Amino acid sequence: MSVLIAIPARYASHRYPGKPLVPLTGASGVARTLIRRSWDAAMAVEGVDRVVVATDDARIEAEAESFGAEVVMTSKACANGTERCAEAHANIGGGYEIVVNLQGDAPLTPAWFVSDLVMALRAAPDAQIATPVLRCDGRALATLKGDRAEGRVGGTTAVFDSAHRALYFSKEVVPYTASVYAAEVETPVFHHVGVYAYRAEALAAYPSWSHGPLEMLEGLEQLRFLENGRHVMCVEVEARGRQFWELNNPQDVPRLESMMAEMGVD
Repeated sequence: MSVLIAIPARYASHRYPGKPLVPLTGASGVARTLIRRSWDAAMAVEGVDRVVVATDDARIEAEAESFGAEVVMTSKACANGTERCAEAHANIGGGYEIVVNLQGDAPLTPAWFVSDLVMALRAAPDAQIATPVLRCDGRALATLKGDRAEGRVGGTTAVFDSAHRALYFSKEVVPYTASVYAAEVETPVFHHVGVYAYRAEALAAYPSWSHGPLEMLEGLEQLRFLENGRHVMCVEVEARGRQFWELNNPQDVPRLESMMAEMGVD
C-alpha cells in the first residue's frame, strides 16, 4: 500500500504563533527550525513513497524549500492538520492508499512510531485511522499533571477498549488516578502521540463531516472521527529509551532542548 507523509504546518497557531519557524538547539549546539526537525523525522521513516510539507504560509514555504523539502500549498481555511492533509493529498492528485499526518510540532517522533502505525492499519481493514499511544511513566505523568496545575494545555491523553478502539481523547489527564508513581514506574495513563495514519477514503471524507461538540470543546481534530462513528485504532508504541514531547507552548522549547541534549539528538 502506497504511503504519503504530509507535515501540516501553519504560522497562525493560537497558542504559539510562528511555531514552525522556532529554532531548537540540539545536543551539539546546532539550531534547526521546528519544521526542519519535523522534516528530518519524516525522512527517517522507511517504506514511505513521498514526504511533503503542507502549509498556507509563504514564510514556512521558503524555510522548507531552503532545506530541500517538497511543499504543497493549502488553504488558510483548513481548520486543522487533518483537513490540511486531506487538501494536500487532493492537490497532488491523490493516489496514495495511506496518508500519514506527521504533525509539525513533534520533532522527536521516532521513525518506528510511524512504521508501527502503517503496519497496524494494513493489518486492520475495519480501522479507518490509526494513532499511537505511549504509556506514561511516573515522570511523564507528573509533567502532564504539572502543566494542567499551572493552567497550561500540554500533552493529550487517550483511553481505549480491550481491542484498542479509541473511546476518548482529552487535554485533561484521563483516566483519573490519585496514586503517586516513581519516575520510572509505569502508570495507567497513555500519552497520545499526535501522529495519524489515515485510509485515503476516510481522510477525503473528513472535511465534509460536521464539527461535533467534543471536537469543539477539546480542540482535538481526531474526535471528529469518533463523533461520526468511525473506528479509530490506538496503537501502543514503545519508547525504546527515547523521550517524547510535542512543542505546544513556548515553555516547551527548553524542555525539548533538554531532552535532545540528554538523548544526544543533534
